[in-house]
Amino acid sequence: MQQYNISKSSSFYAIGLSYKKADAEVRGYFSLDDEAKQKLLIQAKGNGIDSLIVISTCNRTEIYGFAQHPYQLIQLLCDNTRGTVEAFREVAYIYKNQEAISHMFRVGSGLDSQILGDFEIISQLKISARISKKHDLLNPFSERLLNAIIQASKRIKTETGISSGATSVSFASVQYIFNTVKDIPSKNILLFGTGKIGRNTCENLVKHTKNEHITLINRTKTKAEEIAGKFNLVVKDYANLQEELSKSDILIVATGAQRPTIDKYLIQNKKPLLILDLSIPKNVDENVKELDNVTLVHLDHLSKITDETLEARKKYIPVAETIIEDVKADFNAWLETRKFAPTIKALKHKLNDFAVAELDVQRKKLSDFNEAQAELISNNIIQKITNHFAHHLKDDNISTDDSLELIKKVFQLEPSTKNV
Repeated sequence: MQQYNISKSSSFYAIGLSYKKADAEVRGYFSLDDEAKQKLLIQAKGNGIDSLIVISTCNRTEIYGFAQHPYQLIQLLCDNTRGTVEAFREVAYIYKNQEAISHMFRVGSGLDSQILGDFEIISQLKISARISKKHDLLNPFSERLLNAIIQASKRIKTETGISSGATSVSFASVQYIFNTVKDIPSKNILLFGTGKIGRNTCENLVKHTKNEHITLINRTKTKAEEIAGKFNLVVKDYANLQEELSKSDILIVATGAQRPTIDKYLIQNKKPLLILDLSIPKNVDENVKELDNVTLVHLDHLSKITDETLEARKKYIPVAETIIEDVKADFNAWLETRKFAPTIKALKHKLNDFAVAELDVQRKKLSDFNEAQAELISNNIIQKITNHFAHHLKDDNISTDDSLELIKKVFQLEPSTKNV
């Protein structure tokens, strides 16, 4: 990043990995739960980083922040996950400055989502930014950038049809059930885990299957009861998981555990069982595949389900990209003003020094010197001069760098455009 007076570090980076190159197992190694995110932010603050936003979803883990070198951010990620630098290098991406800004716009606008037009990510960005702000890790640049991305996301959602139709991981899971299971209303469905994906899946199950045999289990029973109350569903204790498994025809796992919560030893019955694992990291052990009666389907497979809705969304990509470029242009214009803000500030101080010296001279010369009026006039003149220079520097037809150097030379300004 050029000298924009936005950070003590020189460059803005976006580092991370996503579904594009990293499979579910690898993404699981680099996933961050809430506790790990907090530890990462505290470590970043201790390392002198002044702005950082972290997101970790089922499809991606990314860090956006300022650093002297991207390795500072990569090390933070590896220190707080089960991932290694070597594994990161194999599947990751690193974007710098304008490329990082562009990437963040695409992520926040749903264009980089595994399911095109999935806007869930923007709410996760907002939450992550709020947490960063609590840790004093959100500088004016990052806050302004996030607001611009939110603006672009809103416009894309309202001005295009890229999010039209019911398409999400939770909907895809229900769609898969429809495509592969016969006589769905008669099947016993067990939903294990009632986080965001679990809640959405539950709602889609109730809405689309007309099934009255849906049971919810969550480690914290009260959370499952809150959802069950909305749809008049049955809730069982976590201790009853194996018992409920023996009755189930379909198991949907959407827990947030860092290790598998379901393995072959929990499954005692011999009747066919379809398991959909919607968790990152994977919460169903691969050893269930050793059981002849079990069919295991993971999130990544469900996300590849493309139907007419998804195909229809693709035609809106060019319009969405135009909106992003429009909003990004405004952001970059603001960024340019940050470039000359220190020089204008230094100029104002220099002019103020001239005024103070001249007022002191006139105060000694004139017996009826009007202090208040003289200060008012001098302040107004200083403001007009600095406004004039600022307006000149915003002119697209002039070289800002050359003008800044000339102003600093003419007024003998101290170097004032260091990052702060």
